[in-house]
Amino acid sequence: MAKELKNLTKRSENYSQWYNELVVKADLAEQSAVRGCMVIKPYGYAIWEKMQQTLDKMFKETGVQNAYFPLLIPKSFLCREAEHVEGFAKECAVVTHYRLKNDPDGTGVVVDPAAKLEEELIVRPTSETIIWGTYKNWIHSWRDLPLLVNQWANVMRWEMRTRMFLRTAEFLWQEGHCAHATAEESEARTVQMINLYADFAEKYMAMPVIQGVKSESERFAGALNTYTIEAMMQDGKALQSGTSHNLGQNFAKAFDVTFVNKENKPELVWANSWGVSTRLMGALIMTHSDDNGLVLPPHLAPIQVVIVPIYKDAEGLKAISEKVEPLLAELRAKGISVKYDDADNKRPGFKFADYELKGVPVRLAIGQRDLENGTVELMRRDTLEKETIGFEGIADHIAGLLEDIQTNLFNKAKAYRDSMTYTVDTYEEFKEQIEKGGFILAHWDGTPETEEKIKAETKATIRCIPLEGDTTPGKCMVTGKPSARRVIFARSY
Repeated sequence: MAKELKNLTKRSENYSQWYNELVVKADLAEQSAVRGCMVIKPYGYAIWEKMQQTLDKMFKETGVQNAYFPLLIPKSFLCREAEHVEGFAKECAVVTHYRLKNDPDGTGVVVDPAAKLEEELIVRPTSETIIWGTYKNWIHSWRDLPLLVNQWANVMRWEMRTRMFLRTAEFLWQEGHCAHATAEESEARTVQMINLYADFAEKYMAMPVIQGVKSESERFAGALNTYTIEAMMQDGKALQSGTSHNLGQNFAKAFDVTFVNKENKPELVWANSWGVSTRLMGALIMTHSDDNGLVLPPHLAPIQVVIVPIYKDAEGLKAISEKVEPLLAELRAKGISVKYDDADNKRPGFKFADYELKGVPVRLAIGQRDLENGTVELMRRDTLEKETIGFEGIADHIAGLLEDIQTNLFNKAKAYRDSMTYTVDTYEEFKEQIEKGGFILAHWDGTPETEEKIKAETKATIRCIPLEGDTTPGKCMVTGKPSARRVIFARSY
């Protein structure tokens, strides 16, 4: 193994340290000079690009169009929706001046006190306010609706405790903002998008998720309702992986966005917003990876297949390359991303370890003896199993194997989640079980007081009220009061 792997902390020893080391060693990201921010490196960004491209296509198939709105938001805009500003006030970065000048003592630059802004500008923590301020100019009649817009952007939330991809001061995301003529249409779109996120998570990320509704205290600031997808990481903690919010008419009221309906009467618009972020990168890492490094599902791997030649001299490399060339063309014709690594500056053993660390789903190794036998050694990253196969029909074999790996990763993650999901009836049981991690299904009386008590005493939160599953009523495990159904509790990221 290459020295990078020798130094990778095992998950069983320190899961948090394993994660932080893996992000850096697998060349996904690194800390930046700006506190709480990260540099996403080319390999990490290539994975994000595949997520982005896939989601963008899925959005557009539902009628959504992309646009872009300003990074800076006037402070007065945030003041218009009270709940919204309260939800983000403590995380906002504020621009107060527009110019620097040379320091009189010659040591650098200082803020020019004469360049103070008349109104402070907020670096967007989310874009509801600036977008609904714009929609007022776009929406006049029922003919202008529905308005289905998405933005790919960065946002800033002044986080105190950061971890690359999972929680950073600046992160990348998409935020959809839709306007509708009726409450029913807006709710239908809100549900449609959380379903879309669930499909993406399960079919592309190979990550099983539970769909549900957030409790009132966990809702997005200014929303009537928040839908979520919750995933379980390998350490038994939950990760909120996507949300969709029914905003009702709150933002339409705040920004006076009205339309003339078919009866020629003015009405307020109905709104929803929905988003996922680079946090999905953290979810991908923690759902599948192992003590040898990343494990990437083929549907999102930047390199799905790598071919490493093993040779003694230039003549041997030439012979291998001639044999490999038709296979490269055949794989690419099937839409499979393949890399032929014939670089002579690294030994084959180093390459093997490096691609294993980076989670490439399938590795082929071919030497001069393989050439004579018409065979190739194949290793699948999910199980580390090796096999020797002939060149005949190898492209079809690899195509099938990639789908098998994708399915295997999902099934493995789902089996783990199911094994870590518990049902409890008493608070004592709950407190004992929460220490072991996992999802806990328990009855709750629906009050924020009980929810806060559980959070304070156990550090567990209500992840969601599941949309599916057991709806049998019962009694709250804490107060004994009536409970409509079990909800999911967990400790989370």
